[in-house]
Amino acid sequence: MKKIVGVRFKKLGKIYFFDSKWLEVKKGEHVIVETSQGEDIAEVIIPNRIIEEENLTTPLKKILRFASEKDLKHEEECKKKEKEAYEYCNKKIKEYNLDMTLTDVECKFDNSKILFSFTSDGRVDFRELVKDLAAVYKTRIELRQIGVRDEVKKIGGNGVCGKELCCCTFLRDFETVSIKMAKEQNLSLNPTKISGNCGRLMCCLKYEQEVYEDKAKRLPHIGAIVSTPEGEGEVDNIETLKEVVRVKIKDGDIYKQKKFSINEIKIIKDINNENEDEEEKEYKNELNELENLEKQDKSMNK
Repeated sequence: MKKIVGVRFKKLGKIYFFDSKWLEVKKGEHVIVETSQGEDIAEVIIPNRIIEEENLTTPLKKILRFASEKDLKHEEECKKKEKEAYEYCNKKIKEYNLDMTLTDVECKFDNSKILFSFTSDGRVDFRELVKDLAAVYKTRIELRQIGVRDEVKKIGGNGVCGKELCCCTFLRDFETVSIKMAKEQNLSLNPTKISGNCGRLMCCLKYEQEVYEDKAKRLPHIGAIVSTPEGEGEVDNIETLKEVVRVKIKDGDIYKQKKFSINEIKIIKDINNENEDEEEKEYKNELNELENLEKQDKSMNK
């Protein structure tokens, strides 16, 4: 058995687990931990959890000690340096006329490095900028290009649902999303309705996708011919989550529409209709641009 503790280095950062050994920590306390890049300060989020050692996939690094008043003061000094470095770097970016947007500065707790995060549509030659930063701060300088999703995560905001953005509350990793997901969930393909604050496809398209894919395997496609308790007809609408289809049935000289559950129908002839609907045709260029941006982000993060 091993006692582990979950900590976070930044307010909206990912939770990492460490071996707490003999320390009894409480949520909200600050501790000094051992990392691959040296000592760092972190806030306890999940205190004192017991786990079987065989369930650990990799050895855990250790919590070294509780953060002292000196450590907390040094953390404040680091934050002050980060603000100063942010302003200085932005000034130099303008001087060199670089096509990049600075989003964040992180000063390592052990003063081994200052990390500057930025966004850009392409590659940037920032060699002269690095030289200037190194000359001023006398430490290792690292510039890291991040995606627009990471930028919005740092800025914060509210989504179209009215709630705080997922990436600012619980979402730690960005998974790939696609236009295909929106189509399979019968959502509007208007780009403004399926794009988030970052201008990319909304991350929440991924949340229910597995459920939709599972239910879609049991449902016919629109245009399929099915047998119902009231006769044969053509499927003209599908409610995937409810597993209900609406069927158009001929009744004399007119057609009537009625809903049936998947258990009430039998598929006679299914049609895998891959044709574009009118809304998809209307926004084809914008949708293609969204897909291309997703591919660019994915390739950049490799």
